[in-house]
Amino acid sequence: MKLTPHKLYEILLDHFGHQNWWPIDKEYHRENNSNPRFEIIIGAILTQNTAWSNVEKALKNLKTKNMLDIRKISNIDTETLQEMVKPSGFFNQKAKRVKNLASYLDSNYKRDLGLFFKREIKEIRAELLSINGIGPETADSIILYAGNLPIFVVDAYTKRICERIPLDTNIFYDDIQEYFEKNLSSKYPEKELTQVYNELHALIVVLAKNFCKKKPECKKCPLQKNCMFGTGSLS
Repeated sequence: MKLTPHKLYEILLDHFGHQNWWPIDKEYHRENNSNPRFEIIIGAILTQNTAWSNVEKALKNLKTKNMLDIRKISNIDTETLQEMVKPSGFFNQKAKRVKNLASYLDSNYKRDLGLFFKREIKEIRAELLSINGIGPETADSIILYAGNLPIFVVDAYTKRICERIPLDTNIFYDDIQEYFEKNLSSKYPEKELTQVYNELHALIVVLAKNFCKKKPECKKCPLQKNCMFGTGSLS
């Protein structure tokens, strides 16, 4: 049976269950009356080229100083911010990117994330991509997880799995995204797509970390029977 994004989703959801991604510190935001969506935005930038465990350390530093706030990040000096986000790696670049985006949201949207996300996805995406340091994966993560809007996020794990199974798509970002969205939008009502895209992206990450690694562990993989790489047909 040739796998489609829809069948991939069903198999992975059955095997791993719901992932409830993106993780946020709800208690912190209740106590500080802050917007959890900004934590997601910061996390989407900090997770570039690093493990999530490193992002968590950087976020903990920011929360300790009560800095998960658009205005505070906009006003902080870059050197102090660099020290806080240092655990995430590439901290000089990431501090500038976080501060730059916070300043942009402060100046252009008066820190109103509801206003920022209350537009067409294409418009939000184009605007995010125009900001220095925001690429397609980061922009789409912000739109999906912080904006709660239906767009499929493609990462290196998705590309790896598409190539190994293989799925019926090229391995370029836009091609994979279009392929997944076209197939899944034909199987689920529009109101469910955000949750489906959310879950599938998270499930692919779990699959790649546990089985479809750089050096794959195919024998116990839930896709083994449906994967040409896993069956030895592709190597």
